Amino acid sequence: MSTTSIARRRIPNVREVVVTSIGLALPGVATYGDLLGPLPGAGGFDVATGLSGRELRHKDRASRLALRAAESALHDAGLTDDAAAFTGAADETAVVVSTNLGNADSVCEAAATIAGAGVRALSPLGLPQTSSNVTAGWVAIRYGLRGPNLTVCNGATSGLDALAWARNLVVAGRAEAAVVVGVEPANDVATKLLGRQSTDVAVAVVLEPAHAAASRGARPRATIAGYARAPDLSGALAAAGVAQEESVGLWLGDEAEAGARRLLAATRHIDLEAQLGPLSGALGILQCAAAAAHFESGATGRVLATAGGHGHDAAAALLLTP
Repeated sequence: MSTTSIARRRIPNVREVVVTSIGLALPGVATYGDLLGPLPGAGGFDVATGLSGRELRHKDRASRLALRAAESALHDAGLTDDAAAFTGAADETAVVVSTNLGNADSVCEAAATIAGAGVRALSPLGLPQTSSNVTAGWVAIRYGLRGPNLTVCNGATSGLDALAWARNLVVAGRAEAAVVVGVEPANDVATKLLGRQSTDVAVAVVLEPAHAAASRGARPRATIAGYARAPDLSGALAAAGVAQEESVGLWLGDEAEAGARRLLAATRHIDLEAQLGPLSGALGILQCAAAAAHFESGATGRVLATAGGHGHDAAAALLLTP
């Protein structure tokens, strides 16, 4: 990837885009403030009860988790009424989902059915779950959201990439708001692909132009200030506007990235995967939630979220400000 192509991935500052809400469906984490640690290890989302209900029937596990997180985020944003119906501009609200393994179990189950009994044995209720965009589709259907709808399944950088794509949609005027969801399910297929125990996790944030949030009295939690994706972490940091030896208030990333540590004089560092287990496509959006908690605690300085790098095909860096 050339320097020019890296620069083109940076987000123009045409419209200031802010995070106006956060929703979690994460066992052991009650609020996004818990992400700053130490983790309580108890409470939070109960998968035994939270993934049941008539409205969740015939949906894959990742979609059910995502719907719970989106429900919480939209309520937190003040965009639903007492009946949990969406009250915003449905035609201009996008849905961007990040998941790498979300429906892999459904795909494997369908493939095994075809191999063993043929295509006629497939259930018409289960087949839609094999679509890679099924989770984004269910979120849009549930709330009647008719803006752009897409899924990012881009490996380690997927969550940060999804935030950048959602921000691009708002900056370009393609959407006036975006619901961004990061979700990964815990199941045998995901655990086998990861090589270790998978994690049930879903996190959702709502992005809006700063002026629109202000006009409806919404409270901004963080501002997305810059983003870059490059072949390595050093390149992503440079392209995102993080100079060598520059201090940031909080760095959210892999503590194994010694090269990044030499670039940053962070006053605080949190590795969410070291605390929660593999987060895959949900990582970047969970980092965004942690950044919001950092700002709400009264801390100052920019927050840097990084993903990928050594051992991956690319790295991404996202800068957030109060």
